Amino acid sequence: MPGKTKISILGCGWYGSALAKALIADGMQVKGSTTSTAKMDNLAALGIRPYVVNFSPGEEIYDADFFDCDVLWIAIPPKSRSGEGDIFLQKVKGIVHAIKRFAIQQVIFVSSTGVYADNNRHVNEQTDPQPNTEAGRILFEAENLFRAEDGFKTTIIRFAGLIGPGRNPGRFFAGKKEIPNGDAPVNLIHLDDCIGISKAILAKEAFGYLFNGCSPVHPAKADFYTQAALDSGFEKPEFIRELKEWKVVESINVGPVLAYQYQVLI
Repeated sequence: MPGKTKISILGCGWYGSALAKALIADGMQVKGSTTSTAKMDNLAALGIRPYVVNFSPGEEIYDADFFDCDVLWIAIPPKSRSGEGDIFLQKVKGIVHAIKRFAIQQVIFVSSTGVYADNNRHVNEQTDPQPNTEAGRILFEAENLFRAEDGFKTTIIRFAGLIGPGRNPGRFFAGKKEIPNGDAPVNLIHLDDCIGISKAILAKEAFGYLFNGCSPVHPAKADFYTQAALDSGFEKPEFIRELKEWKVVESINVGPVLAYQYQVLI
């Protein structure tokens, strides 16, 4: 990415840490955030410049130097199952305020294909998501907070179900019985492709876009997870071969805009 070498990653979890390592290997300077001082050494060991950053309401803490960057990457999923939904949106508003305060021009927000309801259809970046889960609703509202801003450009990446090192799909249903909706198509993406798409966005300077990140191959849930369990030596799961609610996530932007080819076909 010509002239852009400073990247700040807000949220160095499973994906954020892997992205940081990949960008550092490409010669970029990467700053990364954690909400715990205890994790700063872990980030530093990866070559990341660590910062404690917290946008929880009433507990905001951050160093202005963290926001001295060419691109701010936001990879902090909402903890909707623990009731953090509305707090997450308040965090996002705080982040948007900081982006404007420090005049950051390019932002990448990591969302999820969970914003699309399972309405028995194929969906792409032009589809009205109509989220029908708490997590989907929260993420779609967060996306719209960024879309409402015209002082900086935000690219939104909606990743499908994440698999890869530490997230072996063979474990997901191993040994379980009578798992419903076994004929529903899966929507997944491997970490290698998460990183590949992310690097392509930087290389193409594709800011202001929406990208669905999902493997173009969609086997039935029963077929995929049964084989994944067997391949990893886990107990075979048993699915009910039925088709209830489903969706197939596609992209009309990843190929034409990024010229990206998936490395791992599910």
